[in-house]
Amino acid sequence: MTVDAHKETLGFQTEAKQLLHLMIHSLYSNREIFLRELISNASDAADKLRFQALENDALYEGDSDLKVRVSVNKEANTLTISDNGVGMDRDDVIDNLGTIAKSGTAQFLKNLTGDQKKDSKLIGQFGVGFYSAFIVADKVVVTTRKAGTDANLGVRWESQGEAEFTIENVEKPDRGTTVELHLRKDAEEFADDWRLRSIIKKYSDHIDIPVVMQKQQTSEEDKDKEPEDEVVNTATALWTRSRSEISDEEYKEFYKHVSHDYADPLTWSHNRVEGKLDYTSLLYVPEHAPFDLYNRDGARGLKLYVHRTFIMDDAEQFLPLYLRFIKGVIDSNDLSLNVSREILQKDPNIDTMRTALTKRVLDMLSKVAKNDGEKYATFWKEFGQVLKEGPAEDFANREKIAKLLRFASTHTDTPEQNQSLDDYISRMKEGQDKIYYIAAENFNTAKNSPHLEVFRKKGIEVLLMFDRVDEWLMSHLMEYDGKSFQDAGKGELDLGKLDSEDEKEAQEKQAEELKPLIERVKKALESDVSDVRITHRLTESPACVVVAEHEMGAQMRRILEQAGQSLPETKPSFELNPDHPLVKKLDQEADEDRFADLAKVLFDQANLAEGTHLEDPAAYVHRLNKLLLELSH
Repeated sequence: MTVDAHKETLGFQTEAKQLLHLMIHSLYSNREIFLRELISNASDAADKLRFQALENDALYEGDSDLKVRVSVNKEANTLTISDNGVGMDRDDVIDNLGTIAKSGTAQFLKNLTGDQKKDSKLIGQFGVGFYSAFIVADKVVVTTRKAGTDANLGVRWESQGEAEFTIENVEKPDRGTTVELHLRKDAEEFADDWRLRSIIKKYSDHIDIPVVMQKQQTSEEDKDKEPEDEVVNTATALWTRSRSEISDEEYKEFYKHVSHDYADPLTWSHNRVEGKLDYTSLLYVPEHAPFDLYNRDGARGLKLYVHRTFIMDDAEQFLPLYLRFIKGVIDSNDLSLNVSREILQKDPNIDTMRTALTKRVLDMLSKVAKNDGEKYATFWKEFGQVLKEGPAEDFANREKIAKLLRFASTHTDTPEQNQSLDDYISRMKEGQDKIYYIAAENFNTAKNSPHLEVFRKKGIEVLLMFDRVDEWLMSHLMEYDGKSFQDAGKGELDLGKLDSEDEKEAQEKQAEELKPLIERVKKALESDVSDVRITHRLTESPACVVVAEHEMGAQMRRILEQAGQSLPETKPSFELNPDHPLVKKLDQEADEDRFADLAKVLFDQANLAEGTHLEDPAAYVHRLNKLLLELSH
């Protein structure tokens, strides 16, 4: 059959040239990892063919002995990595090799700092493994054919790592992919047989597909013999080996294989379960969040194997969404080999495994939190906001997740989220039966909220919440360790036993005396507030606005409105501090117009202190200027 050559030159997606240049010249201090990435890709291609062949044996084309071959040509200064895996057709090639990091490139470039050490960590967040070939090669040629297609449908892709690549159809008798690297002058060490063997042993020993090279001919007699292949790696799936046999280094390298991350994992858990269900899990917590962590619809999940046969890359059924950052492998003997996403969703064994794996991840995190505060602080900084989605999604593990949460607090008065709920409870005042918190748009607004004044005066600790997810979290976290949560900015403040009987009596008396003032303020603000009352939560501010106990907080309201949701209009309560000079002045004001202006200025200022945007800032400025002018006469 003849080949329709159809050769074309195409450009990489925007920014690709800049990214390639950056990778080649600055990002990798450790150049040898290019080989790990290319062998990893070849191993994935073999895994995928093995799975597809479960339903269509003809895809093997008479050759089911899957392997990755590494060969060198010292004279030509080339290195070739080939596999007899699933291969690619023309569309696959354009899709996979013409697009760097899929949609992540712009985001990647935006995150660059110019500090090589920091930037190299970013690489792992943007799956760009194949392109690491250009660190050592000034030309890369990929020849591939998809399993089950005709020999004349092979594809050849070529690029010098600049702004474009060429692609054409070629004849390729055998399926799979060959990547030929034309090594740079300064990368000739990678055309050395022994050097390559040591790299493969170091980085790819755990891959369960044989990586073969030609046996070294060491004697004169060998030179007359036919060249023989030998397997360079152990070629045993790492998770099937006993924990005592596996070094930390091997665990770390395997993580890099399954996650395409360039940094070491933060921690991991390797477990074999036997009994009613029979499966092995190897779960990793990454050290850095991927760029798409907050995309809840993005690809996520564990690599699923059944009887050591690869089934799928992103089996998301085994862990809840709030643990989407976990990477790793699950290998089960209790699922059918032809398992699909639809079957997975209906299999009752999955629910049992999901429950057990979720518990394992939470236990692993609890262990880190207990034994290594610094490591847990690193985890929290990267993944804390995602873990906060947990109580709403996972009722059964609510208490366990709550134990792992960390918050800023008035105890430290810093934005560092490093206080646990157990820490808070250990410092509670005698007679205190609630965990107090305040939610605001940012740390400063929370820290300086007028609602905290009485708490600071009485030495009562308040948790400061300023992540977007916080108010949603607290709407699902009703209590912890028998203590209920109380938003310091909602409803009428009742400190219970923390207020003495004398204080309560004095407050009631004061409220009675100021009833006429309350009525006047209600009339002046009738269109803006639901109620006006005297408060004792303030010590320094003249007034504050308070949302009703069961209403949505200001922070949550803003987020939903920004997302385009229309919400029913609600009016806050307005609370006045009877001991403040401005409130006393307001009470003595005889001119009703000026009284109304002053009341409205106090109301607007209370809204500003909450971080709320005024509906009519110009009217506020006008009133304030008018009052200032009158005062200056």
